[in-house]
Amino acid sequence: MGESRHAGSHTSNASTIGGQYTLRIKLALLVLVGTLGSLSPLLAQQKGQWAPGQFGLNAGSIPDPGITYANLAMNYSAGQLNNSDGNKISGIAGSYGFWADENIVYYVPNHKFLGGYFMPYVSVNVANGSLVADISGTNLGANGGGAGFADLYVQPFNIGWHFGKRVDFNVGYSFVAPTGRYTAGASNNVGSGYWGNDITSGTTLYLTKNQGTSANLATDWELHGQKTVASAPSGQFSKITPGQAFTDEWGIGQILPLKKNMSQLAQLGFVGYDQWQVSSNGGNYLISGNPVSASRVPYYSVHGIGFQANYILPTKDLVLFFKYYDEYSAKARVQGRTIVFGGSWTLKIPKPQGKP
Repeated sequence: MGESRHAGSHTSNASTIGGQYTLRIKLALLVLVGTLGSLSPLLAQQKGQWAPGQFGLNAGSIPDPGITYANLAMNYSAGQLNNSDGNKISGIAGSYGFWADENIVYYVPNHKFLGGYFMPYVSVNVANGSLVADISGTNLGANGGGAGFADLYVQPFNIGWHFGKRVDFNVGYSFVAPTGRYTAGASNNVGSGYWGNDITSGTTLYLTKNQGTSANLATDWELHGQKTVASAPSGQFSKITPGQAFTDEWGIGQILPLKKNMSQLAQLGFVGYDQWQVSSNGGNYLISGNPVSASRVPYYSVHGIGFQANYILPTKDLVLFFKYYDEYSAKARVQGRTIVFGGSWTLKIPKPQGKP
């Protein structure tokens, strides 16, 4: 970026990017088997590839010119499965959760492109998931999970702009390559088993002149390719296309100096996310040899709210972050909580004058 995004003593863009580095994780949520809405027999609810909780504060910012490495760890856990009305489904006990670790590398050239700063990046992800369910009154149980490399996330086009001293904005295109292990019907899948495309945006509105107080919004619209699934309980293979999904993630934050010389900063704020399925699933499930339209599976949605804390060392371009979300509403999916933590470090290229 080559310029300070904070007035006064805020001398580094590192103080604006703690939330930007809570970036996207692109892995498939494991298939959940449950009675959703009025469907009979049981069908699998197919989630999208975007796990909410990636963004929060500083959603519109991008790193300084150079190479940035970021690491993000995410844990999701839930013990409740809701129907399409948002009510807990009785007769199903168990737990669902995953750990995921993102390793993200960005490169920001030291020159402008289309009036903004170009920031392509790649995220290599490792995941470990588990699903344990006991569905009473039936002979159908679910017990699965897998560990290993998940799907690869690549954003070949992402560009950010500064509009005066009040707004940072970025927009991009990314794709998800199904590199994670996936076999239809297997209980140890890590990947989604299909290609995905995402249109993303991030906006940070600075509410004060010194840019210490900000409102933030990130969005993702995901479109999905075709995947092979094994229908329960017959195990017959079907071709379906998971419906499109839209996610927004928001945050309101305040930067506080921990030292008078601004060499250490804290950023605290409220964050949240909302996700909706916005189009029907395509294709048919095969149940005992009979096709059942995948579009009959009810749309899912989820809403969560929580807090974020960043510890920032501006002169070292180092940021550490922690976020917690509690999901207060969910329809046709599990309802639980999300924890995200990690850090980022930027190697500025070229180095600022006067620095070794």
